[in-house]
Amino acid sequence: MKRLTTLLSTLVGLMSTNVFAEYGLNMTEGVTSISRDIYDLHMLIFWICVAIAVLVFGAMFYSVFAHRKSKGAVAAQFHESTKAELLWTVIPIIILVLMAIPASRVLIDLEDTSKADMTIKITGHQWKWQYDYPTEGISFISNLAQSSKDSVNDDSNKPENYLLEVDKHLVLPVDTSIRFLITSNDVIHNWWVPDFGVKQDANPGFINDAWAQIDEIGTYRGQCAELCGKDHGFMPIVVDVVSKADYAKWVTNQQAIAKAAADSANKTWSKSELMAQGESVYNTNCASCHKKDGSGMPPIFPAMKASPVANGAPADHIGIVLHGKGGMPTFKMLGDADLAAVITYERNAFGNTGSVVQPSDVKSAR
Repeated sequence: MKRLTTLLSTLVGLMSTNVFAEYGLNMTEGVTSISRDIYDLHMLIFWICVAIAVLVFGAMFYSVFAHRKSKGAVAAQFHESTKAELLWTVIPIIILVLMAIPASRVLIDLEDTSKADMTIKITGHQWKWQYDYPTEGISFISNLAQSSKDSVNDDSNKPENYLLEVDKHLVLPVDTSIRFLITSNDVIHNWWVPDFGVKQDANPGFINDAWAQIDEIGTYRGQCAELCGKDHGFMPIVVDVVSKADYAKWVTNQQAIAKAAADSANKTWSKSELMAQGESVYNTNCASCHKKDGSGMPPIFPAMKASPVANGAPADHIGIVLHGKGGMPTFKMLGDADLAAVITYERNAFGNTGSVVQPSDVKSAR
């Protein structure tokens, strides 16, 4: 009886509309011209396949019914018929050619980035995205939001957009043709935003490109679509598409932030300032491997607590953070002030008794 009750409860749960709230049978139509072209091509090929299936299976079922043995039907003999051979060879060729024409047009448009109004460089890191605006002089790292990190082991309190939220969004202007230059700093990643119709590998040592012109203001989400390591599922993409006026304001604000960060790297920080900033940088970039309490995940990711590196020579510590070692990737993409802060935090938190590192020390070691 208990097993029957459990089975019935499971079936009721599966039939609940909540289970299928995010379930869809078709691909995303998207908000860009290229995504809509891909969707239209998909639907065209789908209906061609439906028509072929109806004709083929219809002919089969009709033949089985109308020419059955009980009606005295006698099988026709057309072995090695030239006419039949030509029909079932030429007709599929014609269908394939007719399908290839619209497919070729979409593929050519997909690869043509020559009319782009602006360029964004996207670099994949284990496990975060780096966005560079070459013309605007803006660069930042986008990490999984702390709310998602804190809820990984807490099934009772998942935040909205769990594992699909980041601390810094990519911001793009609406109605603008944008070229994406996509690469990687370590392993193969894949930058995928379904609503844009963009899904491109990020290969180390190579630059792949794609483009999109987004027609609707809004927030769009995607994920890394390549198995890039243990935190592959913690590499979401969030894009805010805003009006051109709002984009101009955002650029001005980000340029001011970048200038302030550059200026901060040239000053001498107090230990308390470095520790406060370092804790934030550590929780964002280091805690997933070395744990928030510094206990690590030996032997791959050693503990920061009582670490010979954190308690040893500052130059060795800086070198490992800048260039990576073993399973640890490089963090040279971070600014001098952030690196000095996180190194100082690692050297003085968790009971460690290391020294203070200044931004100038990191700058000299690059």
